[in-house]
Amino acid sequence: MQTADPDSLGFVPERLDHIPAFLREKYLDSGKLKGFQLLIGRGDKVAHFSTHGLAYDEGDAPIRDDQLFRIASMSKPITAIAFMQLVERGLVALDDPVHRFLPEFKGLGIYESGGGELPFTTKPADEPMRIVDLLRHTSGLTYAFQNRSNVDLAYRTKKLERWHGELDLDGFVGELGKLPLEFSPGTAWNYSVSTDVLGAVIQRVSSQTLDAYLRDHIFAPLGMDDTFFTVPDNKLDRLGDCWAWHPRETICTDRAETSIWRKKPKLLSGGGGLVSTTADYHRFCRMLLGKGTLGGARIVSRKTIELMTTNHLPGGKSLHEMSVSLFSEAQLAGTGFGLGFAVTQDVARSMMPGSSGEFYWGGMYSTTFFVDPAEELTMVFMTQLQPSNIYPIRRELKTLIYSALA
Repeated sequence: MQTADPDSLGFVPERLDHIPAFLREKYLDSGKLKGFQLLIGRGDKVAHFSTHGLAYDEGDAPIRDDQLFRIASMSKPITAIAFMQLVERGLVALDDPVHRFLPEFKGLGIYESGGGELPFTTKPADEPMRIVDLLRHTSGLTYAFQNRSNVDLAYRTKKLERWHGELDLDGFVGELGKLPLEFSPGTAWNYSVSTDVLGAVIQRVSSQTLDAYLRDHIFAPLGMDDTFFTVPDNKLDRLGDCWAWHPRETICTDRAETSIWRKKPKLLSGGGGLVSTTADYHRFCRMLLGKGTLGGARIVSRKTIELMTTNHLPGGKSLHEMSVSLFSEAQLAGTGFGLGFAVTQDVARSMMPGSSGEFYWGGMYSTTFFVDPAEELTMVFMTQLQPSNIYPIRRELKTLIYSALA
């Protein structure tokens, strides 16, 4: 990948060079990570791109510059952008009730008691779940891995989130429609399958499968030729292994040669199912920084990007005030939530350098990105270790990157 002179882009070269050196010493030399890839951009140019470490659990094959990474929840902003294209076409509105498009959600109740061996009892919702609730994670839905309620227990028992299980997106929505919500939509924030449900709305409104819609309306126009739900046979040699943290030794959980990403999933997860490259995701970030445009491709309008990167939590509250989630990909203090992104509201409360209006997200395998319109700054970091909250890499990256600005 071609990089520009960092000094000409407003970086202190020595400080920029310190970032990968710091990560290598702290995470690779210690064995905490097998490898990583880092891209730092300013405007449309790349100030830094580097690749470090190994691609596989066995052997000494290095990570390639065009390595494919499982980006998990970094799929969510892509699905959110795809959905907003439908809003721009007048086919759906943010305040539409979700049951207008998914009648399986009509009359969903709020959990009161029961679960496990007992039937659920529910009470009526204060308000129906609206489309905006899916985009900002205030829907009342949850994730099976939250492990904090009888509702997420039901998700685990029914194996709702298995991509290679018995359910496609329609079946997934149908099963969710049989379970209660954890809270009345709009009253709390909880990291959840909301973006997967949004993918089902995209399918029904567009009359295309989610993978076809993303290919035709996002990936092809942006030249994101290496982003997909299923790794093609001719690109399998670019997919590495991924690992899970363990206090004694990291465990390889998905080997490239037998990866589940080799086979098309029955359940297309707009919330976590994509594979991509650093270069592809940087193109996506450049489109966001470019207010919906990259090169000659207009993906969404300037005003749509402005709308998506504004805090949409009720009453202008922060995630710290509204979150009931045991896990998310966001720093809660000083952070709001837009339509698919966490948004920095108060830099001082975040206790990290940055800019008001910066937006970002990450994935379960410790991947992350951010876009700072005020500084025209983008960052994409790729690695393959779950969960993403074991090490403070994201805080360290932000601190080091902003410290490298001249």
